[in-house]
Amino acid sequence: MRNPAAKAQKQPIGAGGKLLIITGMSGAGKSQIIMTLEDMGYFCVDNLPPALFSKFIAGMRLANESLPKMAIVADVRAGVEMIPQIEEALKELSREGVDFQVIFMEASDHVLLARYKENRRPHPLARDGRNTLECMSEERQLMEGLRGIADIIIDTTEHSNQSLARHLKELLVDEATGLTVAVTSFGYKYGIPIDADLVMDVRFLPNPHYIPELKPFSGLEKPVADYVMKNDTTREFLRVYLRMLRYLLPHYQEEGKKHISIAIGCTGGRHRSVALAEHIGKKLRALGYTTSISHRDIERKRETI
Repeated sequence: MRNPAAKAQKQPIGAGGKLLIITGMSGAGKSQIIMTLEDMGYFCVDNLPPALFSKFIAGMRLANESLPKMAIVADVRAGVEMIPQIEEALKELSREGVDFQVIFMEASDHVLLARYKENRRPHPLARDGRNTLECMSEERQLMEGLRGIADIIIDTTEHSNQSLARHLKELLVDEATGLTVAVTSFGYKYGIPIDADLVMDVRFLPNPHYIPELKPFSGLEKPVADYVMKNDTTREFLRVYLRMLRYLLPHYQEEGKKHISIAIGCTGGRHRSVALAEHIGKKLRALGYTTSISHRDIERKRETI
């Protein structure tokens, strides 16, 4: 997390302006992010040397009475020695009172490896005959510091180009709306979403999968939703959990968080977690939070649980 004192002194970069710093793992989708941001009206600069961050902002201020929305992409392509310089450049922006958000892009090793094989491009750190997995391992270590200060972490493992664009647009709502919340259902058998801030395990609830007439449906459909929501344990859980969220979210907002990702998990990510994510997301919207609801594993092949 960036220095709270520095954060308190920050001012917007200009009327309507917004600065994003995009970084993360090579192959995680930064090129797709640039295209989406340009479609959203952002002025994007790819692979800008860290030493030029402040000069770039100063130049844009001189050239524009009202700064546009801007995005700077910086990563390991500039060289291993540039990663500490990116971190220092961000500290300099904070000292200068520039308000910005850091978005860190990542994906699982097997997905990144598949993308490199498909594109037939070498990893930026490829040298001395090292294979791509070795390069990715080094890159993850180098990027730990930037990941730790990121405002938003986007895991593109399960995203298509289209779903990634939709997800980004949901995240980058106007700041006047305050804290944005993403509620996602998932299946533990497929792994916990690595970009989640709050994770809740609801496998303690009765599983509709074992009810023959409910098994074919998902938590989006009324028979399953009714089965889950009418359970006494579910109602008590929701009472306690929503009370906790009503307490936590304003504190996250006061701390400067602009986005919170809540993950609700059951075994397969198709029944209980889906119904509960829908309910929790709608309740948070009713409280005034800009909320997106998604279901990561609902369309996966149905298997015995």
